[in-house]
Amino acid sequence: MALLEWKAEFSVGNASLDHEHQLMIQQINALYEQLRDPVDSAIVEVVLGDIHASISAHFALEERLMRTAHYVEYEQHKEDHEDLLDQIHDLINSFYRDPEGGRKQLKLQLSDWFGHHFATFDARLHRQLG
Repeated sequence: MALLEWKAEFSVGNASLDHEHQLMIQQINALYEQLRDPVDSAIVEVVLGDIHASISAHFALEERLMRTAHYVEYEQHKEDHEDLLDQIHDLINSFYRDPEGGRKQLKLQLSDWFGHHFATFDARLHRQLG
C-alpha cells in the first residue's frame, strides 16, 4: 500500500511541476517500502540521496517559476523549501547515525514532508500559476 497518493489538489497547474510532484510521491513511496524490518541500510541511503537530489532540483525550478511570475509569496514559499531541505538533511543524518532509529523516524515523518507543503504553499501557488 502506498504511503502517499497523488491528489488533484496537489496540482499547481504547471505540467512540469506537477510531473515532478508525482515523481517525488513515487520516490517517497519507494522509500517507505524500503523501511520494512529489517531495513537494508545501503538501499535506503541510495533512495534518500536520490530523493534529496530530486527535491533540490525541483525546488530550484519551482523558485525560478515563482520569480518569473513575480509570485507574491515567493519569500515564504522559498523559506518553506529551505525548512523541508533542512528536515531531510536531519532525517538523513539521523538514519546514517542510527539506521533503526532513523527508520522509525522516517516512517513517522515521510508523509508529513510534503503533504503539508502541497496542501498549503503549493495550493496557493496553483491559484496564481493555474
